[in-house]
Amino acid sequence: KMRAGGAGIPAFYTATGVGTPVAEGKETRNINGRDYLLEPSITGDFAIVKAWKADRYGNCIYRHTAMNFNPMAATAGKITVLEVEEIVEPGELEPSQIHTPGIYIDRVIKGEFEKRIEKVTTKQESQ
Repeated sequence: KMRAGGAGIPAFYTATGVGTPVAEGKETRNINGRDYLLEPSITGDFAIVKAWKADRYGNCIYRHTAMNFNPMAATAGKITVLEVEEIVEPGELEPSQIHTPGIYIDRVIKGEFEKRIEKVTTKQESQ
């Protein structure tokens, strides 16, 4: 739903949910002998996403699980605010590594992050 909203698609047909309580009150359509539900897409007035690194134009790179929904959320917001750990100069990011292009980003903010690391403790040897 979010990916469709980010692409400007207002609604789409899906077979998911046909014949379940999810389908109640929704438009259905039979296409090539199979039933589909019309699902509205998701967009938002604001999208707040977090990335690892970005340039001042908003071209950004995500790390680890931030790749799950941040790229889609960035495209689905009318105004997208990007919080990053590091802002670099334009041209420093490898173009093939950019996950979300700056065209989707309206504001870039450098966040203050506490790097939480477990404290390693070792048992003192007895004398």
